[in-house]
Amino acid sequence: MTLSFTAFDGPRRLASGPLPAVALAVRRALAQSAPGAMLIFNDDTGRSIDVDLRGSDEELTARLAPASTDAAAETAKGRGRPKLGVVAREVTLLPRHWDWLATQPGGASVALRKLVEEARRAQGDKGRIRQAQERAYHFMSATAGDLPGFEEAIRALYAGDRERLAEQMAPWPQDLREHALALAAERAE
Repeated sequence: MTLSFTAFDGPRRLASGPLPAVALAVRRALAQSAPGAMLIFNDDTGRSIDVDLRGSDEELTARLAPASTDAAAETAKGRGRPKLGVVAREVTLLPRHWDWLATQPGGASVALRKLVEEARRAQGDKGRIRQAQERAYHFMSATAGDLPGFEEAIRALYAGDRERLAEQMAPWPQDLREHALALAAERAE
């Protein structure tokens, strides 16, 4: 999965794409004009992020480039299957839970993965809808909290009323409105 980021200069969308490219666009914009309210957002969460823009273009790009998955797999030592993307984390359970997991075919890890996948399927669209709402809410709160119709737009967002959401955002700057609606859209996993 490739992460996407979007930078805004006030209400104007400045750049979208991989973080290194977006950060370079922000730095160039800052160099060409008086520093404004520049924000970079993670499009998967809708939250703004802080980026260190110091150094040369090459240094900035190298610092922000995602680590190679092959390099990450080579450096990951220990248990698990890092080449498959398996991540080891701590799980705290009661003894009776561990006892039950120990009796499952394939062991605790296989049983837990199956349970998680079953829960994700059962949750289905509800989880994607909730993530889309949270993503849009974080972005809208950071960029449009003082714009007319903000409260009603948030109510429409959480009510799942896309038409009313668009109506409430109609007076907003076009770039903010379009990006908020894109973030509010459900994404396939």
